[in-house]
Amino acid sequence: MANIVVLGAGLVGGVMAKDLSKQHEVTSIDISQNNLDKLNGIKTICADISDKKTLQDLIKDFDLVDAINKTLKTLNGSFALGILFKKFNNIVVGARRGSPLAVGYGPEENYLGSDSYALKSMTNKITYLDDGDICVLTNNRVDFYNSKNKKINKEILILSNDKHTAEKGEYKDFMSKEINEQNITAKTCIKEYVDQLRKDINLYNFPIHPKEIQKVVLIGCGTAYHSCATAKNWFEELTNIPIEIDIASEFRYRKIKLNKKNLYIFVSQSGETADTFAALDLCKKNKVKTCSIVNVVESSIARSSDFVLPIHAGPEIGVASTKAFMGQMLVLYILAIKISEVRKEISQSDYEKKINDLKKLPDLIKKTLNYCQDNIPIIAKDFLKAKGAMFLGRGLSFPIALEGALKLKELSYLHAEGYPAGEMKHGPLALIEEGLPVVILAPKDRYFEKTISNMQEVIARGGKVILITNESNNIISENVRFTLEIPKTDDCLTPFLMTIPLQLLAYHVASLKNCDIDKPRNLAKSVTVE
Repeated sequence: MANIVVLGAGLVGGVMAKDLSKQHEVTSIDISQNNLDKLNGIKTICADISDKKTLQDLIKDFDLVDAINKTLKTLNGSFALGILFKKFNNIVVGARRGSPLAVGYGPEENYLGSDSYALKSMTNKITYLDDGDICVLTNNRVDFYNSKNKKINKEILILSNDKHTAEKGEYKDFMSKEINEQNITAKTCIKEYVDQLRKDINLYNFPIHPKEIQKVVLIGCGTAYHSCATAKNWFEELTNIPIEIDIASEFRYRKIKLNKKNLYIFVSQSGETADTFAALDLCKKNKVKTCSIVNVVESSIARSSDFVLPIHAGPEIGVASTKAFMGQMLVLYILAIKISEVRKEISQSDYEKKINDLKKLPDLIKKTLNYCQDNIPIIAKDFLKAKGAMFLGRGLSFPIALEGALKLKELSYLHAEGYPAGEMKHGPLALIEEGLPVVILAPKDRYFEKTISNMQEVIARGGKVILITNESNNIISENVRFTLEIPKTDDCLTPFLMTIPLQLLAYHVASLKNCDIDKPRNLAKSVTVE
């Protein structure tokens, strides 16, 4: 049994008070004695709330925070609440469990929102609530309380205020701008982590010594999961550490054998993804080592992790992630190289070569962007009348195929699937019919000949092939609809370049279909619900 205060005894509050009184001790507060007279058997208080009574008086007299805390304890599941009161229009109460919630501070006004992105257009001063916190807002005051009703102090974070990043500039939409910023994202990220003079990667205060890591577990959702899948290949190529990847929404529902010698890496653009945060919370409760790769360093995931690796992509406004995906992959690749070097699983000469190749990556991204700008709009027209599309790749190209399919689905609402090219004959080949667009990712790597063989199977069944490769010579191409040739580079860096034409393809198909590029239907930038 809980002691519950119901503010308001009208049509809604009165019924609520009567219903709650069956199991709890209820006090009803209202300014109308007539309303209160109808509540037989319930303790009632007629309050004269006027200019003479301040919000603080109300909280003191009727213990509002205590009442809300007791009510919240009866709720199940995750929530982020903004509670309004009909009779007290100068107060908003916020509470959270599982889902993120933040307070923004302004001149003579304060705000309640899900995260920094929601609040940044109004203020750059925010405070994040932790699980169990309650905040009480007026226009000129914010008070915080914990689950035991004790008043607490919370840190005010100052967000970067770069107006350039929040403006489209010369671009039609944010996504186009963010795609074309990816060379800058790469350059910034590399500059932050790579010591150019010493030819070394800087990673300090790592939560577990790389030599002690028994297993790396990579966890993410959507695009972040695809960056994890790409990184799995890098870690396996460069280290002897066993690698697992997991979808965050599945992770905590299985009987996971958590190990303190394992490193659990959580990838999220916003740092507020509910499923990813819940998986991280499970790890924290079991006291295993955690690392987060995020774009928002003030986020819930970043603050809850033992170690944070920012991707330095700058604010990403478009819902469909582009430059953040590039940043996530880049940080994961840099991490794999460094762990390999510390564990002595890569030679010093190979280590330095990897760093030198990294330094060339921003220019290669820029070159790929320029090359694709003229070609992709023509290719996109082939997708307008299609019932669906297929993306095929092997090795490092397979996660990129998944990401390409996801981007097309997100932006153009066209059904698309990504598959390992070698799996075609195990079922998906049945989907190939005359005119179906099939994107083949075939860089010149150890899988090249096999991938081209899979491509011929698609051609033989009438598929309309769009080939993306860095080796077009000696490919029988008369039955290939389009060929895009990206620059040659180290095999490990090819996914970065392969990603760009797929992003632009999805963008231009969606543009031709007049879809809302920056705000695809049914989707949100920060997925804060499970």
